[in-house]
Order: sequence, then C-alpha cells, then structure tokens
Amino acid sequence: MSELLPPVDESTAPWWEGTREGWFLLQRCHACAAVQFPPRSVCVACMAADPEWVEASGHARVDSFTVVHRSPAPEQIPAPYVVARVVLEEGPIVLTRLVGDDADAWRCDDPVSLHWEPLADGRRLPVFGRVPR
Repeated sequence: MSELLPPVDESTAPWWEGTREGWFLLQRCHACAAVQFPPRSVCVACMAADPEWVEASGHARVDSFTVVHRSPAPEQIPAPYVVARVVLEEGPIVLTRLVGDDADAWRCDDPVSLHWEPLADGRRLPVFGRVPR
C-alpha cells in the first residue's frame, strides 16, 4: 500500500511548505489578533481576509485522547496508537497523534511538545511527545 498523503489546497499550501522547514505555522488575524488553526483563507473570529502566518512555540497540553487498537493502515501506523486533542500554548486546538510512550501512559493535561514525522514527499506531519519531567 502506498503512503496516504494529506491533500494540499490554496489555504494550506503555505502551512505544508512550512512543515518542510520544521515550522508549525498558525494564522493570526491582522484585524482582531485571533490565532487560528487549521489554516483558512479568512479569520474565523471576524471574517477578515488573509490572516498572517506566525510560528507556533510547539508547546501544548493534552486536552483529550483515545487509544486506537485497530489501525486502518497498519503497515503505516501500527496499533495501538494514541489520537489526541492538544491545546497549543497559543490557544488553537490540534488533532494529532501522541508518540514516544506506551499508549496507556498518557493522561489529560500532560505537557507535550512538537515532533515531526517525515512524509514521502518531503513534507512533515506534526505529532506530539511528552515533555521530559
């Protein structure tokens, strides 16, 4: 099975290009200063066009998670693995995978930091791992 690659469109192209450099980019509205993710062509808070790109800190906290025991693509992501909602330090919520620990070791409010998994086309997929205590 070939690798499933996330699609790129006009709104997400700059974000995906940033992943090639290891940058997790967020959008900040020039009109109201709201910060948003995922990328969109307008600010979801005030509908102003063309939000600016800013780099995220890469720090977050686990908001919620679930352990997946049956992978839809086991040759790419073997089970069990953890899918989580993390709240970035800047405010937006990201749906991601948690890496680096046993699936059963995670708890809500665990601090996490950004890691990258390479994709076949040179882009990178953001995942999050535990911040050392």
